[in-house]
Amino acid sequence: MLMYRVFAKPQKASIYLRQIIVEIDNIGISSLTIVAIISVFMGGVITIQSAFSITSPLVPLYVVGYTTRESIILEFSPTIVCLILAGKVGSNIASEIGAMRITEQIDALEIMGINSAGYLIFPKIAAAILIFPFLIALSMFLGIAGGYVMGVSSGACTGYEYVYGIQAFFEPWKLYYSFTKVLVFAFIITSVSSYYGYHTEGGALEVGRSSTNAVVYSSILILLFGLILTNIFLSH
Repeated sequence: MLMYRVFAKPQKASIYLRQIIVEIDNIGISSLTIVAIISVFMGGVITIQSAFSITSPLVPLYVVGYTTRESIILEFSPTIVCLILAGKVGSNIASEIGAMRITEQIDALEIMGINSAGYLIFPKIAAAILIFPFLIALSMFLGIAGGYVMGVSSGACTGYEYVYGIQAFFEPWKLYYSFTKVLVFAFIITSVSSYYGYHTEGGALEVGRSSTNAVVYSSILILLFGLILTNIFLSH
């Protein structure tokens, strides 16, 4: 019912467009640092662990690069980074809208005849769907680059073997799978967080509770839809 109101025809599209640009900055640009740091270090960890796990001389060392690429593209960047963004972005959205609810700003919008659900929530959903794929693409690049730097500097593999591994047996459809997951997760994070913020009742304590619920239920739904999409795409 809330989403029906959110996706109702806007009264003035130019205001929505301006809000979307503001939300892209709030949701996406402000998350660049945390995404970059986590991706670089996780890429390095996956590379070193993969190299450490290869004990048989029959397994070629380029498998390290291949394993790192598959882990980052298929699961780490689309799912783990989105779980982290659910904590950062989701709690921020829920507490922002929740604070507006308890200070009666949402009631004031309704009295002025503004569709408060559409005005507050639609720009956040649209901004997340637009900016999340760029964040995840950056995460994939930095994860693979971090794996290269840490793998070569630690002596886990050579640069040539790693680069050969990340190019070997590449299938482009796996990127479609990853970015489909990202778009679904972007919608889940923003819509679930907005729902809990919008339906906050009481005082400041309830805002904190709404923020916690938003993160918990967003994370559960991300894992659930991750499983569903993996079954759809990868079970032949």
